[in-house]
Amino acid sequence: MKRVLVTGGAGFIGSYAVEELLATGRTPVIFDHQQHREAKYPKGAEVFLGDIRDDVAVTQALAHVDGWIHLAAVLGTQETIQNPRPAAASNVLGGLNILEAAAQHGLPGVYICVGNHWMNNTYSITKTTVERFVRMYNQDRGTQVNLVRAVNAYGPRQLAAAPFGPGKVRKITPAFACRALSGLPIEVYGDGEQVSDMVYVTDLARALVRALEHAADGEVFDQVVEVGPAEHHSVLEVARLVNSLAAEHTGSTVEITHLPMRPGEIPGDRVIADVETLKLVDLDPRDFMPLPDGMRRTVSYFAESEGRDWWRQ
Repeated sequence: MKRVLVTGGAGFIGSYAVEELLATGRTPVIFDHQQHREAKYPKGAEVFLGDIRDDVAVTQALAHVDGWIHLAAVLGTQETIQNPRPAAASNVLGGLNILEAAAQHGLPGVYICVGNHWMNNTYSITKTTVERFVRMYNQDRGTQVNLVRAVNAYGPRQLAAAPFGPGKVRKITPAFACRALSGLPIEVYGDGEQVSDMVYVTDLARALVRALEHAADGEVFDQVVEVGPAEHHSVLEVARLVNSLAAEHTGSTVEITHLPMRPGEIPGDRVIADVETLKLVDLDPRDFMPLPDGMRRTVSYFAESEGRDWWRQ
């Protein structure tokens, strides 16, 4: 398996999956619909311009590779509730385009699943719909697709959302780090006791590539590979950690304030991984990046990239 298509390969998780493929001697082919992002593509990667909603483009792209990792999606919890149709078009129909082309060309692949798959928000619903389609295609169409479920991925290069950066979806780590580094209160949804475990993005990238290697060897798991840490932390604990790490750069901590829960989320819920499933891809969560170390690297990245990748308010 030499050439691997990575949909969403110019995104946060996708860029790390591309780097992991390069590190294992493979040629990543980034499926992207925005040519102006070409400067972000790493050396050694190829690019196929196209839209995941275009079944012709997807079929053409998969005709020139040996496997695939499907990460492209419209993200957002509260951001997609008012108008779920764009997410449905990209996530559901785009996922079906990938599966149909994979069945046509007989290609192994990996589909990334959402951690909070039981929640009733657009992102969770659309992602879980395709997860079920994967099971149908494997059973009835003979595809070789492994499912990888990630908890909250974090690390350097994650986009900050407005008013700090160009991202369209508010993610927990950039939101906490940018506010703390700007001297603004960290905003936590609800009481913060809900658990949304964090996994360092390089550990997730390694799991994705390992799952693809198993699929290419004809090993299709009857379980979802769940990627996350062995120890669990509440959102409030993560906020306090980011606060203390940001203070190493600013000299002082900030207040932590609480907002109403976002639509589409459940107060007190626990988004955690069944780490026993990591054995399927020969990984041990004890070898993963510890949260304090990974978050220190991440907060340092935001401190050093202020004015370039995000803007202080």
